[in-house]
Amino acid sequence: QVQLVESGGGLVQSGGSLRLSCAASGRTSWTYTMGWFRRAPGKEREFVQAINWNGDSTYYADSVKGRFTISRDNAKRTLYLQMNSLKPEDTAVYYCAASNLARLADHGDEYDYWGQGTQVTVSS
Repeated sequence: QVQLVESGGGLVQSGGSLRLSCAASGRTSWTYTMGWFRRAPGKEREFVQAINWNGDSTYYADSVKGRFTISRDNAKRTLYLQMNSLKPEDTAVYYCAASNLARLADHGDEYDYWGQGTQVTVSS
């Protein structure tokens, strides 16, 4: 079982930056594929970025291309999402997730463990 706890959300002006963190605990070898998702008010959950177990391969949604960067520190069992050039449409609750799959995944159904989410609000 894996427990995931996100942090780092908050209120930021358009064009600003935030870095989200996701700390993992529990009985885990931390070799999961990890991902970030988000859910905006009134919208369905949306894939943001994913990273493989050793961090040498990533996949991202077109909506965040060139602005968001996913990374991980396996020694600290922590996942990160650096968000730059934030836009009001990035406002959402952001969730980290862990998948037992050995490949990158961009569908929520492919992930086995989820954090509780952290709110990101971008003002115009």
